[in-house]
Amino acid sequence: MTDRLEASACTSILVGKKASMDGSTLISRNEDRHAAIEGKRLIVQPAVSGRKETYVSPYNKLTVPLPENGYKYISTPNLDQSAGPNEENGFNEKNVGESATESIFANEHVLALDPFVKNGLAEDSMTTLVLPFIDSARDGVRYLGELVKKYGSAEGNGVQFNDKDEVWYMEIVTGHQWVAVRIPDDCYAVTGNQTSIQNIDFNDPDNYMWADGIQEFVEKNNLNPDFEGFNFRRIFGTDTEFDRHYNTPRVWYAQKYFNPSIEQDPESSDLQFIRKPEFKITPEDIQFVLGSHYNETKYDPLGTGCEKDKHIYRSISLARTAQSHVLQLRDSDKNGAAAIEWVSLGVPSFCPYVPFFANTNEIDSSYTDIPEKLDLKSAFWMYESLAMLVESHYKEFIQDDIDYRKELSEWAHRKIDEVDKKAVTMSGDELTDYLTKQNAEIVKHYNDKTKELMASLVTKGTELSKLQFVSGQWH
Repeated sequence: MTDRLEASACTSILVGKKASMDGSTLISRNEDRHAAIEGKRLIVQPAVSGRKETYVSPYNKLTVPLPENGYKYISTPNLDQSAGPNEENGFNEKNVGESATESIFANEHVLALDPFVKNGLAEDSMTTLVLPFIDSARDGVRYLGELVKKYGSAEGNGVQFNDKDEVWYMEIVTGHQWVAVRIPDDCYAVTGNQTSIQNIDFNDPDNYMWADGIQEFVEKNNLNPDFEGFNFRRIFGTDTEFDRHYNTPRVWYAQKYFNPSIEQDPESSDLQFIRKPEFKITPEDIQFVLGSHYNETKYDPLGTGCEKDKHIYRSISLARTAQSHVLQLRDSDKNGAAAIEWVSLGVPSFCPYVPFFANTNEIDSSYTDIPEKLDLKSAFWMYESLAMLVESHYKEFIQDDIDYRKELSEWAHRKIDEVDKKAVTMSGDELTDYLTKQNAEIVKHYNDKTKELMASLVTKGTELSKLQFVSGQWH
């Protein structure tokens, strides 16, 4: 069984509704995998009722009887199902979003006392076993906590949930120990493969949740290094050279973007998990950060710094990013099209985020029918090809790529505004059918524009070839 902690390495950003431009709650993540190429799909999972079925994980044989009834939801599973569904993220029909998971690490002291359960709950099963069965973000934490209590956890994972009012982040760090925090409405949070949650207030169950008996576990085993308080990160997390080069610099860069006036050390072990931003955050702000690689700093591997600086820190966006997503939930009381999942297949440094209305019956075949080998009819392979093409002549192609993504983003916002005006007059099946058609139009527009750009770049690239010869150039 592959060590999934070695195979996954993601970055997550969460935003409360008063910290966002339009009052949306936002959760987001880059899904970075071990393989440079790992096919991803976007699908609709239908609602079920009267089911009598047991789920068995292909990854570690976790066995869980499934509830008889489950909500419809969208998700982004792996093409290869041999290591489990890995549905990763999506919205259910109750307008609850989940992103699972951020791989995180615990220290040897806590793991020695509460080791992982080999056939316990792991990332491959997290969305499949939770998202169809929850009615709110808070309910997501509760439901997942009950699963961990019953079956144990096979690995360290951070999980995000949002609904129209709340954003929650949950960290499962050992076989049975976990905590969760409600991100304040006027704040955001960033994490990158570390135990990140800090002080827990056990007298405030409205804003914190935790595993039964966690205080007694820590006290009985003398695990708290501090004289006062309960700092979850310091008790359960790690603080290593690896953290300071692989993990914390990503948080530093994101906070540098959202709080540009704050001076911090990219290798600091004391970066705050939750902060108030200096401006209201849009989905495009999150998309930029998730697609970033220390842009405009000496640490940018695509920049002009010295080779040592360019490779000293692991960047947020990677060539092995399988997909990136931003789950935006607007006011669902006003609009039945409130849940939008922005999906970027491939490398988000170069590929656009395509908006999908979650209230849909189906997804275009370019997202559902993904072959194992390259085929430009497939959105996944098309965007992987675009990323390879742009990076091959980065200096010459990047502005064309930026202009293309900006143009698509402008078009998307006009489209969403147009849809919103019609959606408020509809409900039920009529609305779902309408949104399904709008998703198809959006996909076609993005696919067409992407192929136009690729054709343009191929033409431009031939002019950059060193296999050019101009008659008389030897003179």
